[in-house]
Formats: sequence, structure tokens, C-alpha cells
Amino acid sequence: MIPSFDHGVVVVGDVMLDRFVYGTSGRLSPEAPVPVVRKRRETIMAGGAGNVARNIEALGGRPTLFGLAGQDAAGDELARVIGAPARLVRSADWQTIVKLRVIAQHQQVVRIDEEEPRAATSAEASELLADLAQSLGRARAMILSDYGKGVLTPEVCARAITTAHEAGALCIVDPKGRDYSRYAGAHYVTPNASELAEVTGMPTGTDAEVEAAARALLARVSVGAVIATRSEKGMMLIPRDGAVIASPATAQEVFDVSGAGDTVIATLALALAAGRPVAEAMQLANLAAGIVVAKLGTAVCSFAELEHAMRVEAGGNGVLSHAAAARILHEWQSEGLRVGFANGCFDILHAGHVKLLREARRHCDRLIVALNDDASVARLKGPTRPINSLADRAAVIAGLDSVDAVTWFGEDTPLELILKLRPDRLFKGSDYTVDQVVGAREIRAWDGQTILLDLLPGRSTTSIVTRAGSSAQA
Repeated sequence: MIPSFDHGVVVVGDVMLDRFVYGTSGRLSPEAPVPVVRKRRETIMAGGAGNVARNIEALGGRPTLFGLAGQDAAGDELARVIGAPARLVRSADWQTIVKLRVIAQHQQVVRIDEEEPRAATSAEASELLADLAQSLGRARAMILSDYGKGVLTPEVCARAITTAHEAGALCIVDPKGRDYSRYAGAHYVTPNASELAEVTGMPTGTDAEVEAAARALLARVSVGAVIATRSEKGMMLIPRDGAVIASPATAQEVFDVSGAGDTVIATLALALAAGRPVAEAMQLANLAAGIVVAKLGTAVCSFAELEHAMRVEAGGNGVLSHAAAARILHEWQSEGLRVGFANGCFDILHAGHVKLLREARRHCDRLIVALNDDASVARLKGPTRPINSLADRAAVIAGLDSVDAVTWFGEDTPLELILKLRPDRLFKGSDYTVDQVVGAREIRAWDGQTILLDLLPGRSTTSIVTRAGSSAQA
């Protein structure tokens, strides 16, 4: 499965502060044809190269982040949210870059940028790189995260790449602009299709066009290989020598592509640092990107989420252990997501089940379903049940778009698991009352909510089994 990502990775690049204002909007302003957003909450996090470092940390790696910030309040906030990995040069002549996004009903309404980008001075570059050799001595890879804001000048890039080679560290570049000569000596550059088209002046719509453009770039710039990222088409590796490798994307419902490129390069760097072949590193990066685009805001992919996605991708049933379920659920909650919990036998999936789970997902940001194990089903339903094993039931439930994770329980009720996971929402059918729902009293203790959902009349697994038995006898 996934190798250990417990490796040091140095990130050098443009660091910024991302602010997200979340609210609701139900009317237009009388002053102008724009929505009025009622603010509910606000979050801040590191963006740009800072988000690359966040992804490395979430995946289990050990990032060290080099960048520029101003001697201003936003710079103070940025240093605080980055924490220990930060190696920020605080320059009185630099304005900390801030991006404010306003989001209503899961839709970005507006983005406001505060920035005065300029090239880093020689003095700033020297201070920025002063401790780079020491940090690279404890790392296996270096990422240059270029957002075109001025930190990665030709001088900074050349010195950083040389230092990485001297330390024996892999160098991967997320490029920007049209001057890729500054990245000479890097092992990999990872332009997206539009960036590759911009730098080469060539079309990049088809596989053949991407390869031709990448070959043209390799002829001009001394880098080891191009890894072209192509959104829903996945990635292509075009090496200087050797065959092209294509890695398809993972199909996902897309909510927000913010930061997906940061996730890709962080995952690539960690997988390559772990000694995995580049084709496997690309597969993992595609899976990680599929996870973050299904989230709202500048999101990260955790090791637990990637491990789960890899298990499902490999054809497994995707059943999480209790420890893994708790880990992934708490990671979602730490991102400000509301996590829902539903449970049942789900022996033979029918339209009523699908409706129930779809309705549940509308009341939360992530939904985890806990299945009775086979012994528990037999105790509840009789010795002829279940019809389908836990592994088969889990594979079917995990395949539903409304379900984000699947786990199991062996007791007659899921109370012990609910207490371990501590979800935010508990779902049951409307054939129960709240007082009858196992865990309803307990979830109130941590301000959770129990929600009863309407059932589709006349649908039940037991009736299906009975009708099937009658038909067989006839």
C-alpha cells in the first residue's frame, strides 16, 4: 500500500495568507446587483507555498518552509498559522500577500487580493537561503513553489537547486511564467496544460500535443523530466530519455480546485522521497488531488484519506478500522467540516437505502456509514442473514457518491463506535423517534444533532428476501 511519508521536504517559494469568510446569501443588495452575504464564520490558513507545506504535514511528512513575509499584522498571522515549519524572512519592504475569499452556499462569491509583488532583493535572497543547506541536510526533497510573486528569482532558484544537488536532495518545481531557464538543474517541473502551452506557444489539448510541447520544453531547458498535470485527464510524465507514462485522474465531484496543484506536488515529492517509482507517485498524487477538489476552500489531503482512497482504488471494499475511521473523521472535523453518521445492515441495497443516504449527505459535509458485521446481522435478522457478506456490502455502500467512508461494528448497537468517533450528526429513518435512536442522548453532550429522515414507502430488505423466497418456491 502507501509507503511511510515520514521524510523531510524543504519548500521554497511564495507564501501567502488565505482568509475564507463563509456565510449565507438570500438576496441582492439594493445598492448594486451583488449578493448580500451574512457572515457566519471566518478561517485563516497558509496559502501558496504555505499550502504545499500544509499538505506535506497532513500526509505525514516533515516540511520546512522558506519564504518572505512583511513586518505587518498579516505577516504575524502567517507566521502563527504556519508554526514550527516556518523559516520566514520578515522584510520591512515586503507586503504580506493576503487573499480573501467570500463563500456563500458552497459557492465562491468574490476574491480580494492584497499584494504588491516585486522581485526579492539580493539581501532578502541571501537571508532567505542562509539556512537552506542545513535544512536540506535533513531532507530528501526540495520543492520550489512558484506563484510568480517575486520570491523565486533566477538567483534564488539557481542557488537553491545547486544546494539541493550538493545535499543529494530531489528537486521538484511547480513553475510559473514563461522563463523556465531559472529552473535549470531541477529533476522535475510540473506545469499544468495551460502553463505548458504558455511557455512553449504550442497546443496542449491532446496527449500527442502535450508530449510534443513537453519535448520542446526539454530541448530548451535543462531539466530531467516534465510532469504535465491535466485536471480531469490526469498526468503525463515526459522524461528526457524513455517512454511517456500517463496516469489517469480519479473521478470526483468537484467543489473547489483551490490548492489542488499544491496537493499534487506535495504528494509527488513525498512519494519520490520514499523511493517509489514515478508512475506510482503520479497515481498517489492523482488520488490526493481527487480528494481535495471534493472539499471547499484551500484544503489538504491527509495520509488517512489517501490510504483509504488507495484501498478503494485497488479494488478493496474500503472498510476502515475503528482507529482509521476515528482518524479520518477527526481530520475532517479539524477542517471545519460537519461529519454525519448513519448505520445499518444494508444487506440488499435498494432505493430506500439510496434515498436515505442521499438525504443524510445533504445535512452534513462528510458521511460515514457503519455496517453491522455478519455475526451482528445474524443475531438481529436470523441465521439465514446476511445475504451478502460485510465485504460485499461495504463495497456497494462505498460506491455511492453520498458516502465518504465505511466502517463496521460487531455489537448489537453502534453506541460504542459513536462514542469513539463523536460525529456531529446522527441519522436514522423516520420510523424511529429521537428518543429511540441509539446515541441520540450521547451526541447531545457534544452539541451534536440527531436527524430523522423520511423513508421511501414499501421498501425493505426483509420484504425483498421474502418475495425472492416465494418466487423460488413457485
